[in-house]
Amino acid sequence: MRAYLVDDERLATERLKRLLEATGRVTIAGTATDPEAALEFLRTNPVDVLFLDIQMPGLTGFELLERLGTNVAVVFTTAFDRYAIEAFGVNSIDYLLKPVEPERLDRTLDKLERFSGQPRPDVRALARELAAELAPNRRLERLASRVGERTTVLDVARINHFSSKDKLTFAVVNGHEHVIDYTLNELEARLDQRRFARIHRSTIVNLAFVQELFPAVDGGVLVRLKDEKKTELSVARDRVRELKARLGI
Repeated sequence: MRAYLVDDERLATERLKRLLEATGRVTIAGTATDPEAALEFLRTNPVDVLFLDIQMPGLTGFELLERLGTNVAVVFTTAFDRYAIEAFGVNSIDYLLKPVEPERLDRTLDKLERFSGQPRPDVRALARELAAELAPNRRLERLASRVGERTTVLDVARINHFSSKDKLTFAVVNGHEHVIDYTLNELEARLDQRRFARIHRSTIVNLAFVQELFPAVDGGVLVRLKDEKKTELSVARDRVRELKARLGI
């Protein structure tokens, strides 16, 4: 089975490549972090399956498929919540949630082998359907914080972390707290999950601001951020493993 991997995160691409090669069931025809370069390759080099990220700069995975002139089995690699992508599990379309687990990858390869040689759906039509289905869940780029008559517009990329306390949700930028109208559960579903991680029932952190992880006095784990205050946040014990995987530790 010849596979091609497309993901704008090089580390994610390299990890998936290692996992696929370790199965002994797949030949890697190539990888790309630039969707335009991937399109150029795929138009002249047929493959059996395309492992494709959804959210990428320039072209989304859906847009890449619409521009691709050939029909190919597709496995989406995504950080979207499972409830939003059940439609990917039909026909020759499948999905892998990041970080990809070896056991889940094996089940995907089993499915691809079962569908081998069968008629494939029109991936471009499916891409349009899935894009429409996920439209309400597009990631947030900006947030508004309203206090009295004043509204502050926050760039999501500059937010260090989100916290919840006293039934309010705060977006924290360099130690300054801004009240926002979202719950943490709503934020978790709408934020770019490659950039943000839920580390506690009351905390979502921007991974770009994580400076170090270190042991807490009580035996738990703390995160220290790169903000001016060197903020320290507690990591729930059941979320430590996932956080380390997201950070490539």
